[in-house]
Amino acid sequence: MATNTIENPKIVSQDEWVAARKKLLAREKRLTHERDAIAAERRQLPWVKVEKNYVFDSPKGKKTFGDLFEGKSQLIVYHFMFGPEWNEGCPSCSFNMDHTDGALVHLAQRDVSFVAISRAPISKIEAFKKRMGWKFNWVSSYESDFNRDYHVSFTKEELAKGDIYNFGTSGFPSEEAPGISVFYKKGEDVFHTYSTFARGGETVLNTYNYLDLVPKGRDEDGLYFPMAWVRHHDRYEDGRLADVAKPYWPAETKTSTVEDSTSSCCSAEQA
Repeated sequence: MATNTIENPKIVSQDEWVAARKKLLAREKRLTHERDAIAAERRQLPWVKVEKNYVFDSPKGKKTFGDLFEGKSQLIVYHFMFGPEWNEGCPSCSFNMDHTDGALVHLAQRDVSFVAISRAPISKIEAFKKRMGWKFNWVSSYESDFNRDYHVSFTKEELAKGDIYNFGTSGFPSEEAPGISVFYKKGEDVFHTYSTFARGGETVLNTYNYLDLVPKGRDEDGLYFPMAWVRHHDRYEDGRLADVAKPYWPAETKTSTVEDSTSSCCSAEQA
């Protein structure tokens, strides 16, 4: 079957286009229904009670885990890659967070709070957050076990072993990793209900959703990992990164595809 490309598009009549579009629409509807079914199954997962009394650094002082719910019963945590020694947050995580502030008021209407959590000290977080112009809640887990307990921070020895990320299904190139975790609060008790890693985070990257609609798609073929094109939103002109070693990205050793990449915020193929 010939592949329709930018260089060699298949040009047809309007009627032929509509017929082809309806054929694809049938597949899209099946995907929508399957996504709905998976979302329902996700909500039926069992819960795990959070037993540790995690404490985080915030701009207003120490916060308990329960404080992060801010009166809501549901909390979304974005595990933002920002290591204690780094000079700025991960560009790919920053790309993700550029989609966040506008959603906060809408999430609040559905009894949901949001917080980003990183191991960087709160002083570094606040400075970077100001530079980016973000408003969402962001706290530091620098002095707690939170990141390690939720498998988004690793030692060099663990990295060398591989299969430490995404529920033990893949390795990761950095000591910090991204992900999304969800928690529910009943009275004083907090429960972990869901986590997703790797390409599971793509669902909240609306830029990718738009790019998937256009003829060139994500246009990432040939990059050494799919998100190598991403920069902080104030760095696209010069492409400068404050951390010369690029601790958030894999080593540039080969040309990768979306399927075999261990990138950052969309790291590895999700099982």
